[in-house]
Amino acid sequence: MKKFISTVKNIFSIEDLRVRILNTIGFLIVFRLGSFVVLPGVDPSRLGGPQEGIFGLIDTFLGGAFSNASIFGLGIMPYISASIVLQLLTVGLPYFQKMQKEGESGRKRINQITRVLTIAITVAQGIGYITATILPTGAVMVSTSLFMFSSLVLLSAGTMFCMWLGEKITEKGIGNGISMLIMIGIISRFPGAIIAEGLEKGTSGMLLLIIEAVVLFFVVVGVIALTEATRRIPVQYAKQVVGGKVYGGQRQYIPIKVNASGVMPIIFAQSLMFVPALIAQIWAGESDIANYIGTTFSDFTSWQYNLLFASLIVIFTFFYTAITVNPEQIAEDMKRNGGFVPGIKPGAPTSDFIDSIISKITLPGSILLAAVAIMPALAIIAGVGSEFSQFYGGTSLLIMVGVIMDTLRQIESYLLMRHYEGMMKSGNMKNNASNYQVA
Repeated sequence: MKKFISTVKNIFSIEDLRVRILNTIGFLIVFRLGSFVVLPGVDPSRLGGPQEGIFGLIDTFLGGAFSNASIFGLGIMPYISASIVLQLLTVGLPYFQKMQKEGESGRKRINQITRVLTIAITVAQGIGYITATILPTGAVMVSTSLFMFSSLVLLSAGTMFCMWLGEKITEKGIGNGISMLIMIGIISRFPGAIIAEGLEKGTSGMLLLIIEAVVLFFVVVGVIALTEATRRIPVQYAKQVVGGKVYGGQRQYIPIKVNASGVMPIIFAQSLMFVPALIAQIWAGESDIANYIGTTFSDFTSWQYNLLFASLIVIFTFFYTAITVNPEQIAEDMKRNGGFVPGIKPGAPTSDFIDSIISKITLPGSILLAAVAIMPALAIIAGVGSEFSQFYGGTSLLIMVGVIMDTLRQIESYLLMRHYEGMMKSGNMKNNASNYQVA
């Protein structure tokens, strides 16, 4: 406890870090307040309440703004969608690949395209959002055409403002701004989920609630290990004599993450898991098979749903790792800097060696990622409430763990630069990825 208090004092004794933390808190408060500002013309009392399915997932990311019909109802999600599209285009199209290699000017052009695409996606998603979730509730008290126009303008402005908040957090705060906005939306649901779980269990179920909390602790520990686990590839750099001084000659490591794709495979898989049920609805009244498929894949606790979900995650993990980690580029950069893997020839043999390492660690990483993704369904089957079960795994937990670990590393770097003892007992988190090595 003394160490914790001492660390907090050290954090707030550094003026730059203190200002950044306070700025971050201020920006996040603005974001949370905006999630309660309802679109003009909507009667909040008539809204349908918490959403389910994919809408429930989005509502979790936005901290309830989606179900509240807020001006931040779409939040930062259109910007994330636009960023993913641009990332895939950068991999697939030579025009965007060339733009990415142009340095700062290329990045500025990509950012401009991302912003324009964000507005287009916001308008498209806004039409679907209003049509599917607000109009059917009968909560709109003005003409539909006027409401549609004004809401699209406000939703677009709200998304651009959230994007601006995220950029300001990155620039003047601590951590990655976009990720922080998503994380605070997820965390904002946690107190309510605990209270709802406690009320559901009652006084007689306190022991069961404690057991659930202990299991959640170990799940979080496992997710941290999965997120930070790496396979370190040793790299030896040749000695160079420049001006009578000897440079290089030291051994370094290339850290290859076991889960290099992050949460993207889960997001891609979730976006496809609604397809079977939607297609089955077309023939729902004509075929028993269609009725069975529609019923089965509408229940995310069914074993058929989870088997397909886990299989898609494994496939998308390999796909996304392949497009984000380029062994040929890594080998080329090593060769250019005079580095080589001991016992492996530079060039193509090094690229093949790195590729084989990635393939070996991606398989167990993808299986563990799939296990984390289906944990909420397993928690519900075990008797955990639907709200509380969302924190047992899936996208929510992976995002929270990733953002918190990244923020802690940034705070640690500030402390170590000022020669203070860090957040960990050792006094240095270093790169926490090295704490979980895979042989």
